[in-house]
Amino acid sequence: MNVLLIGSGGREHALAVALAKSPLLTKLFVAPGNPGTAAIARNVVLDVADFDAVIAFCRVQNISFVVIGPEQPLVDGLVDALDAAGIKSFGPSKAAARLEGSKGFTKDICAKYNIPTGSYERFTAREPALAYVRAKGAPIVVKADGLAAGKGVVVAMTMAEAEEAVDALFAGAFGAAGAEAVIEEYLDGEEASFFALSDGEKALAFASAQDHKRVGDGDTGPNTGGMGAYSPAPVVTDEIVAQVMKEIIEPTVAAMKAEGCPFKGVLFAGLMIGKDGPKLIEFNTRFGDPECQVMMARLEDDLLRLLLACAEGRLPQQVRLSPKTALTVVLAAQGYPAAPRKGGKITGVEQAEKIPGVSVTHAGTKAEGGHLVANGGRVLNVIGLADSVAEAKALAYRGVDAIDFPEGFCRRDIGWRAVGT
Repeated sequence: MNVLLIGSGGREHALAVALAKSPLLTKLFVAPGNPGTAAIARNVVLDVADFDAVIAFCRVQNISFVVIGPEQPLVDGLVDALDAAGIKSFGPSKAAARLEGSKGFTKDICAKYNIPTGSYERFTAREPALAYVRAKGAPIVVKADGLAAGKGVVVAMTMAEAEEAVDALFAGAFGAAGAEAVIEEYLDGEEASFFALSDGEKALAFASAQDHKRVGDGDTGPNTGGMGAYSPAPVVTDEIVAQVMKEIIEPTVAAMKAEGCPFKGVLFAGLMIGKDGPKLIEFNTRFGDPECQVMMARLEDDLLRLLLACAEGRLPQQVRLSPKTALTVVLAAQGYPAAPRKGGKITGVEQAEKIPGVSVTHAGTKAEGGHLVANGGRVLNVIGLADSVAEAKALAYRGVDAIDFPEGFCRRDIGWRAVGT
């Protein structure tokens, strides 16, 4: 079958690599893709916000399945448009994607169906929000309700930080995403990411991962889209997996069906694992980035078969994953996340990939004048696959050191929770 993959980042390169292995695949198109996907698929220029254009492309190229990588097309309703056109796709409907598109919606679902999460309130005006923050005290979490490109969350450790976050949100710092605020209880513990597949009726555990959001070593500096990750997360034991499935994932899938918006796709639960067990921080409705890169490195199953089964309402019984650990280090452009500098020349990717156990996915790159250059904030993901976190970390950094990117940088402590710095 011909497949269209939507997206341009490291997540999509990792998905493309996995999809390309499937015996079910005839031809893979990626819109818009990157130089990494161009090596294994046909990159196409397509305005994915123009649903009619996407459908027309699928008709012309005989596309029978669309895999949607990023969240915005899901929240905007691309799956609904494809369904109406009779084209199968992997991802939730617009109504189901509210689990990511509206943090308040998710918290309301948790409250209604007794899914463990922190206490919260929703606000559409500054003064009531400030009053709530002052009554609850710090630490406290202030969030923009809608999609804010990963920048709409402030974990305020002091009252001054909390008040500043509320002021910024209602002053328009996050645009339409900040029209409503969700203010939540601060949860203490260890964060982890957990992924499950759903066909609208049932759920299947996929994998766990742990990422590193802060830009600097030792978890310092501003939050980013992610500076590195590893899978599996040691904190997500078999017992925790069973608990998360029973108390969070399965009740959410049942709740969405009961609400008339069954969830099909991948459910990405951001968890806080504390003394009272796992609690939900928030949901995403797509594979994470860079978590996807390390999970795909471990996948021993046919990804296209798995995703197609979810779309067709016939969830498989299990997912086959390598018992090995995968760890990725993000190479970012200087200035990231505030103002990344584009255009920096990159060499040595081929040398890195010659190291056994090392692979590289492209995120923000482009080909220019016969060279590979930086074209975004997060530029490359260097992945090591080995028997332990420590060995995977060592491999990944060997790969990093083989790449010459003078205008780039990375954290040197990815995996510190598991192996120390």
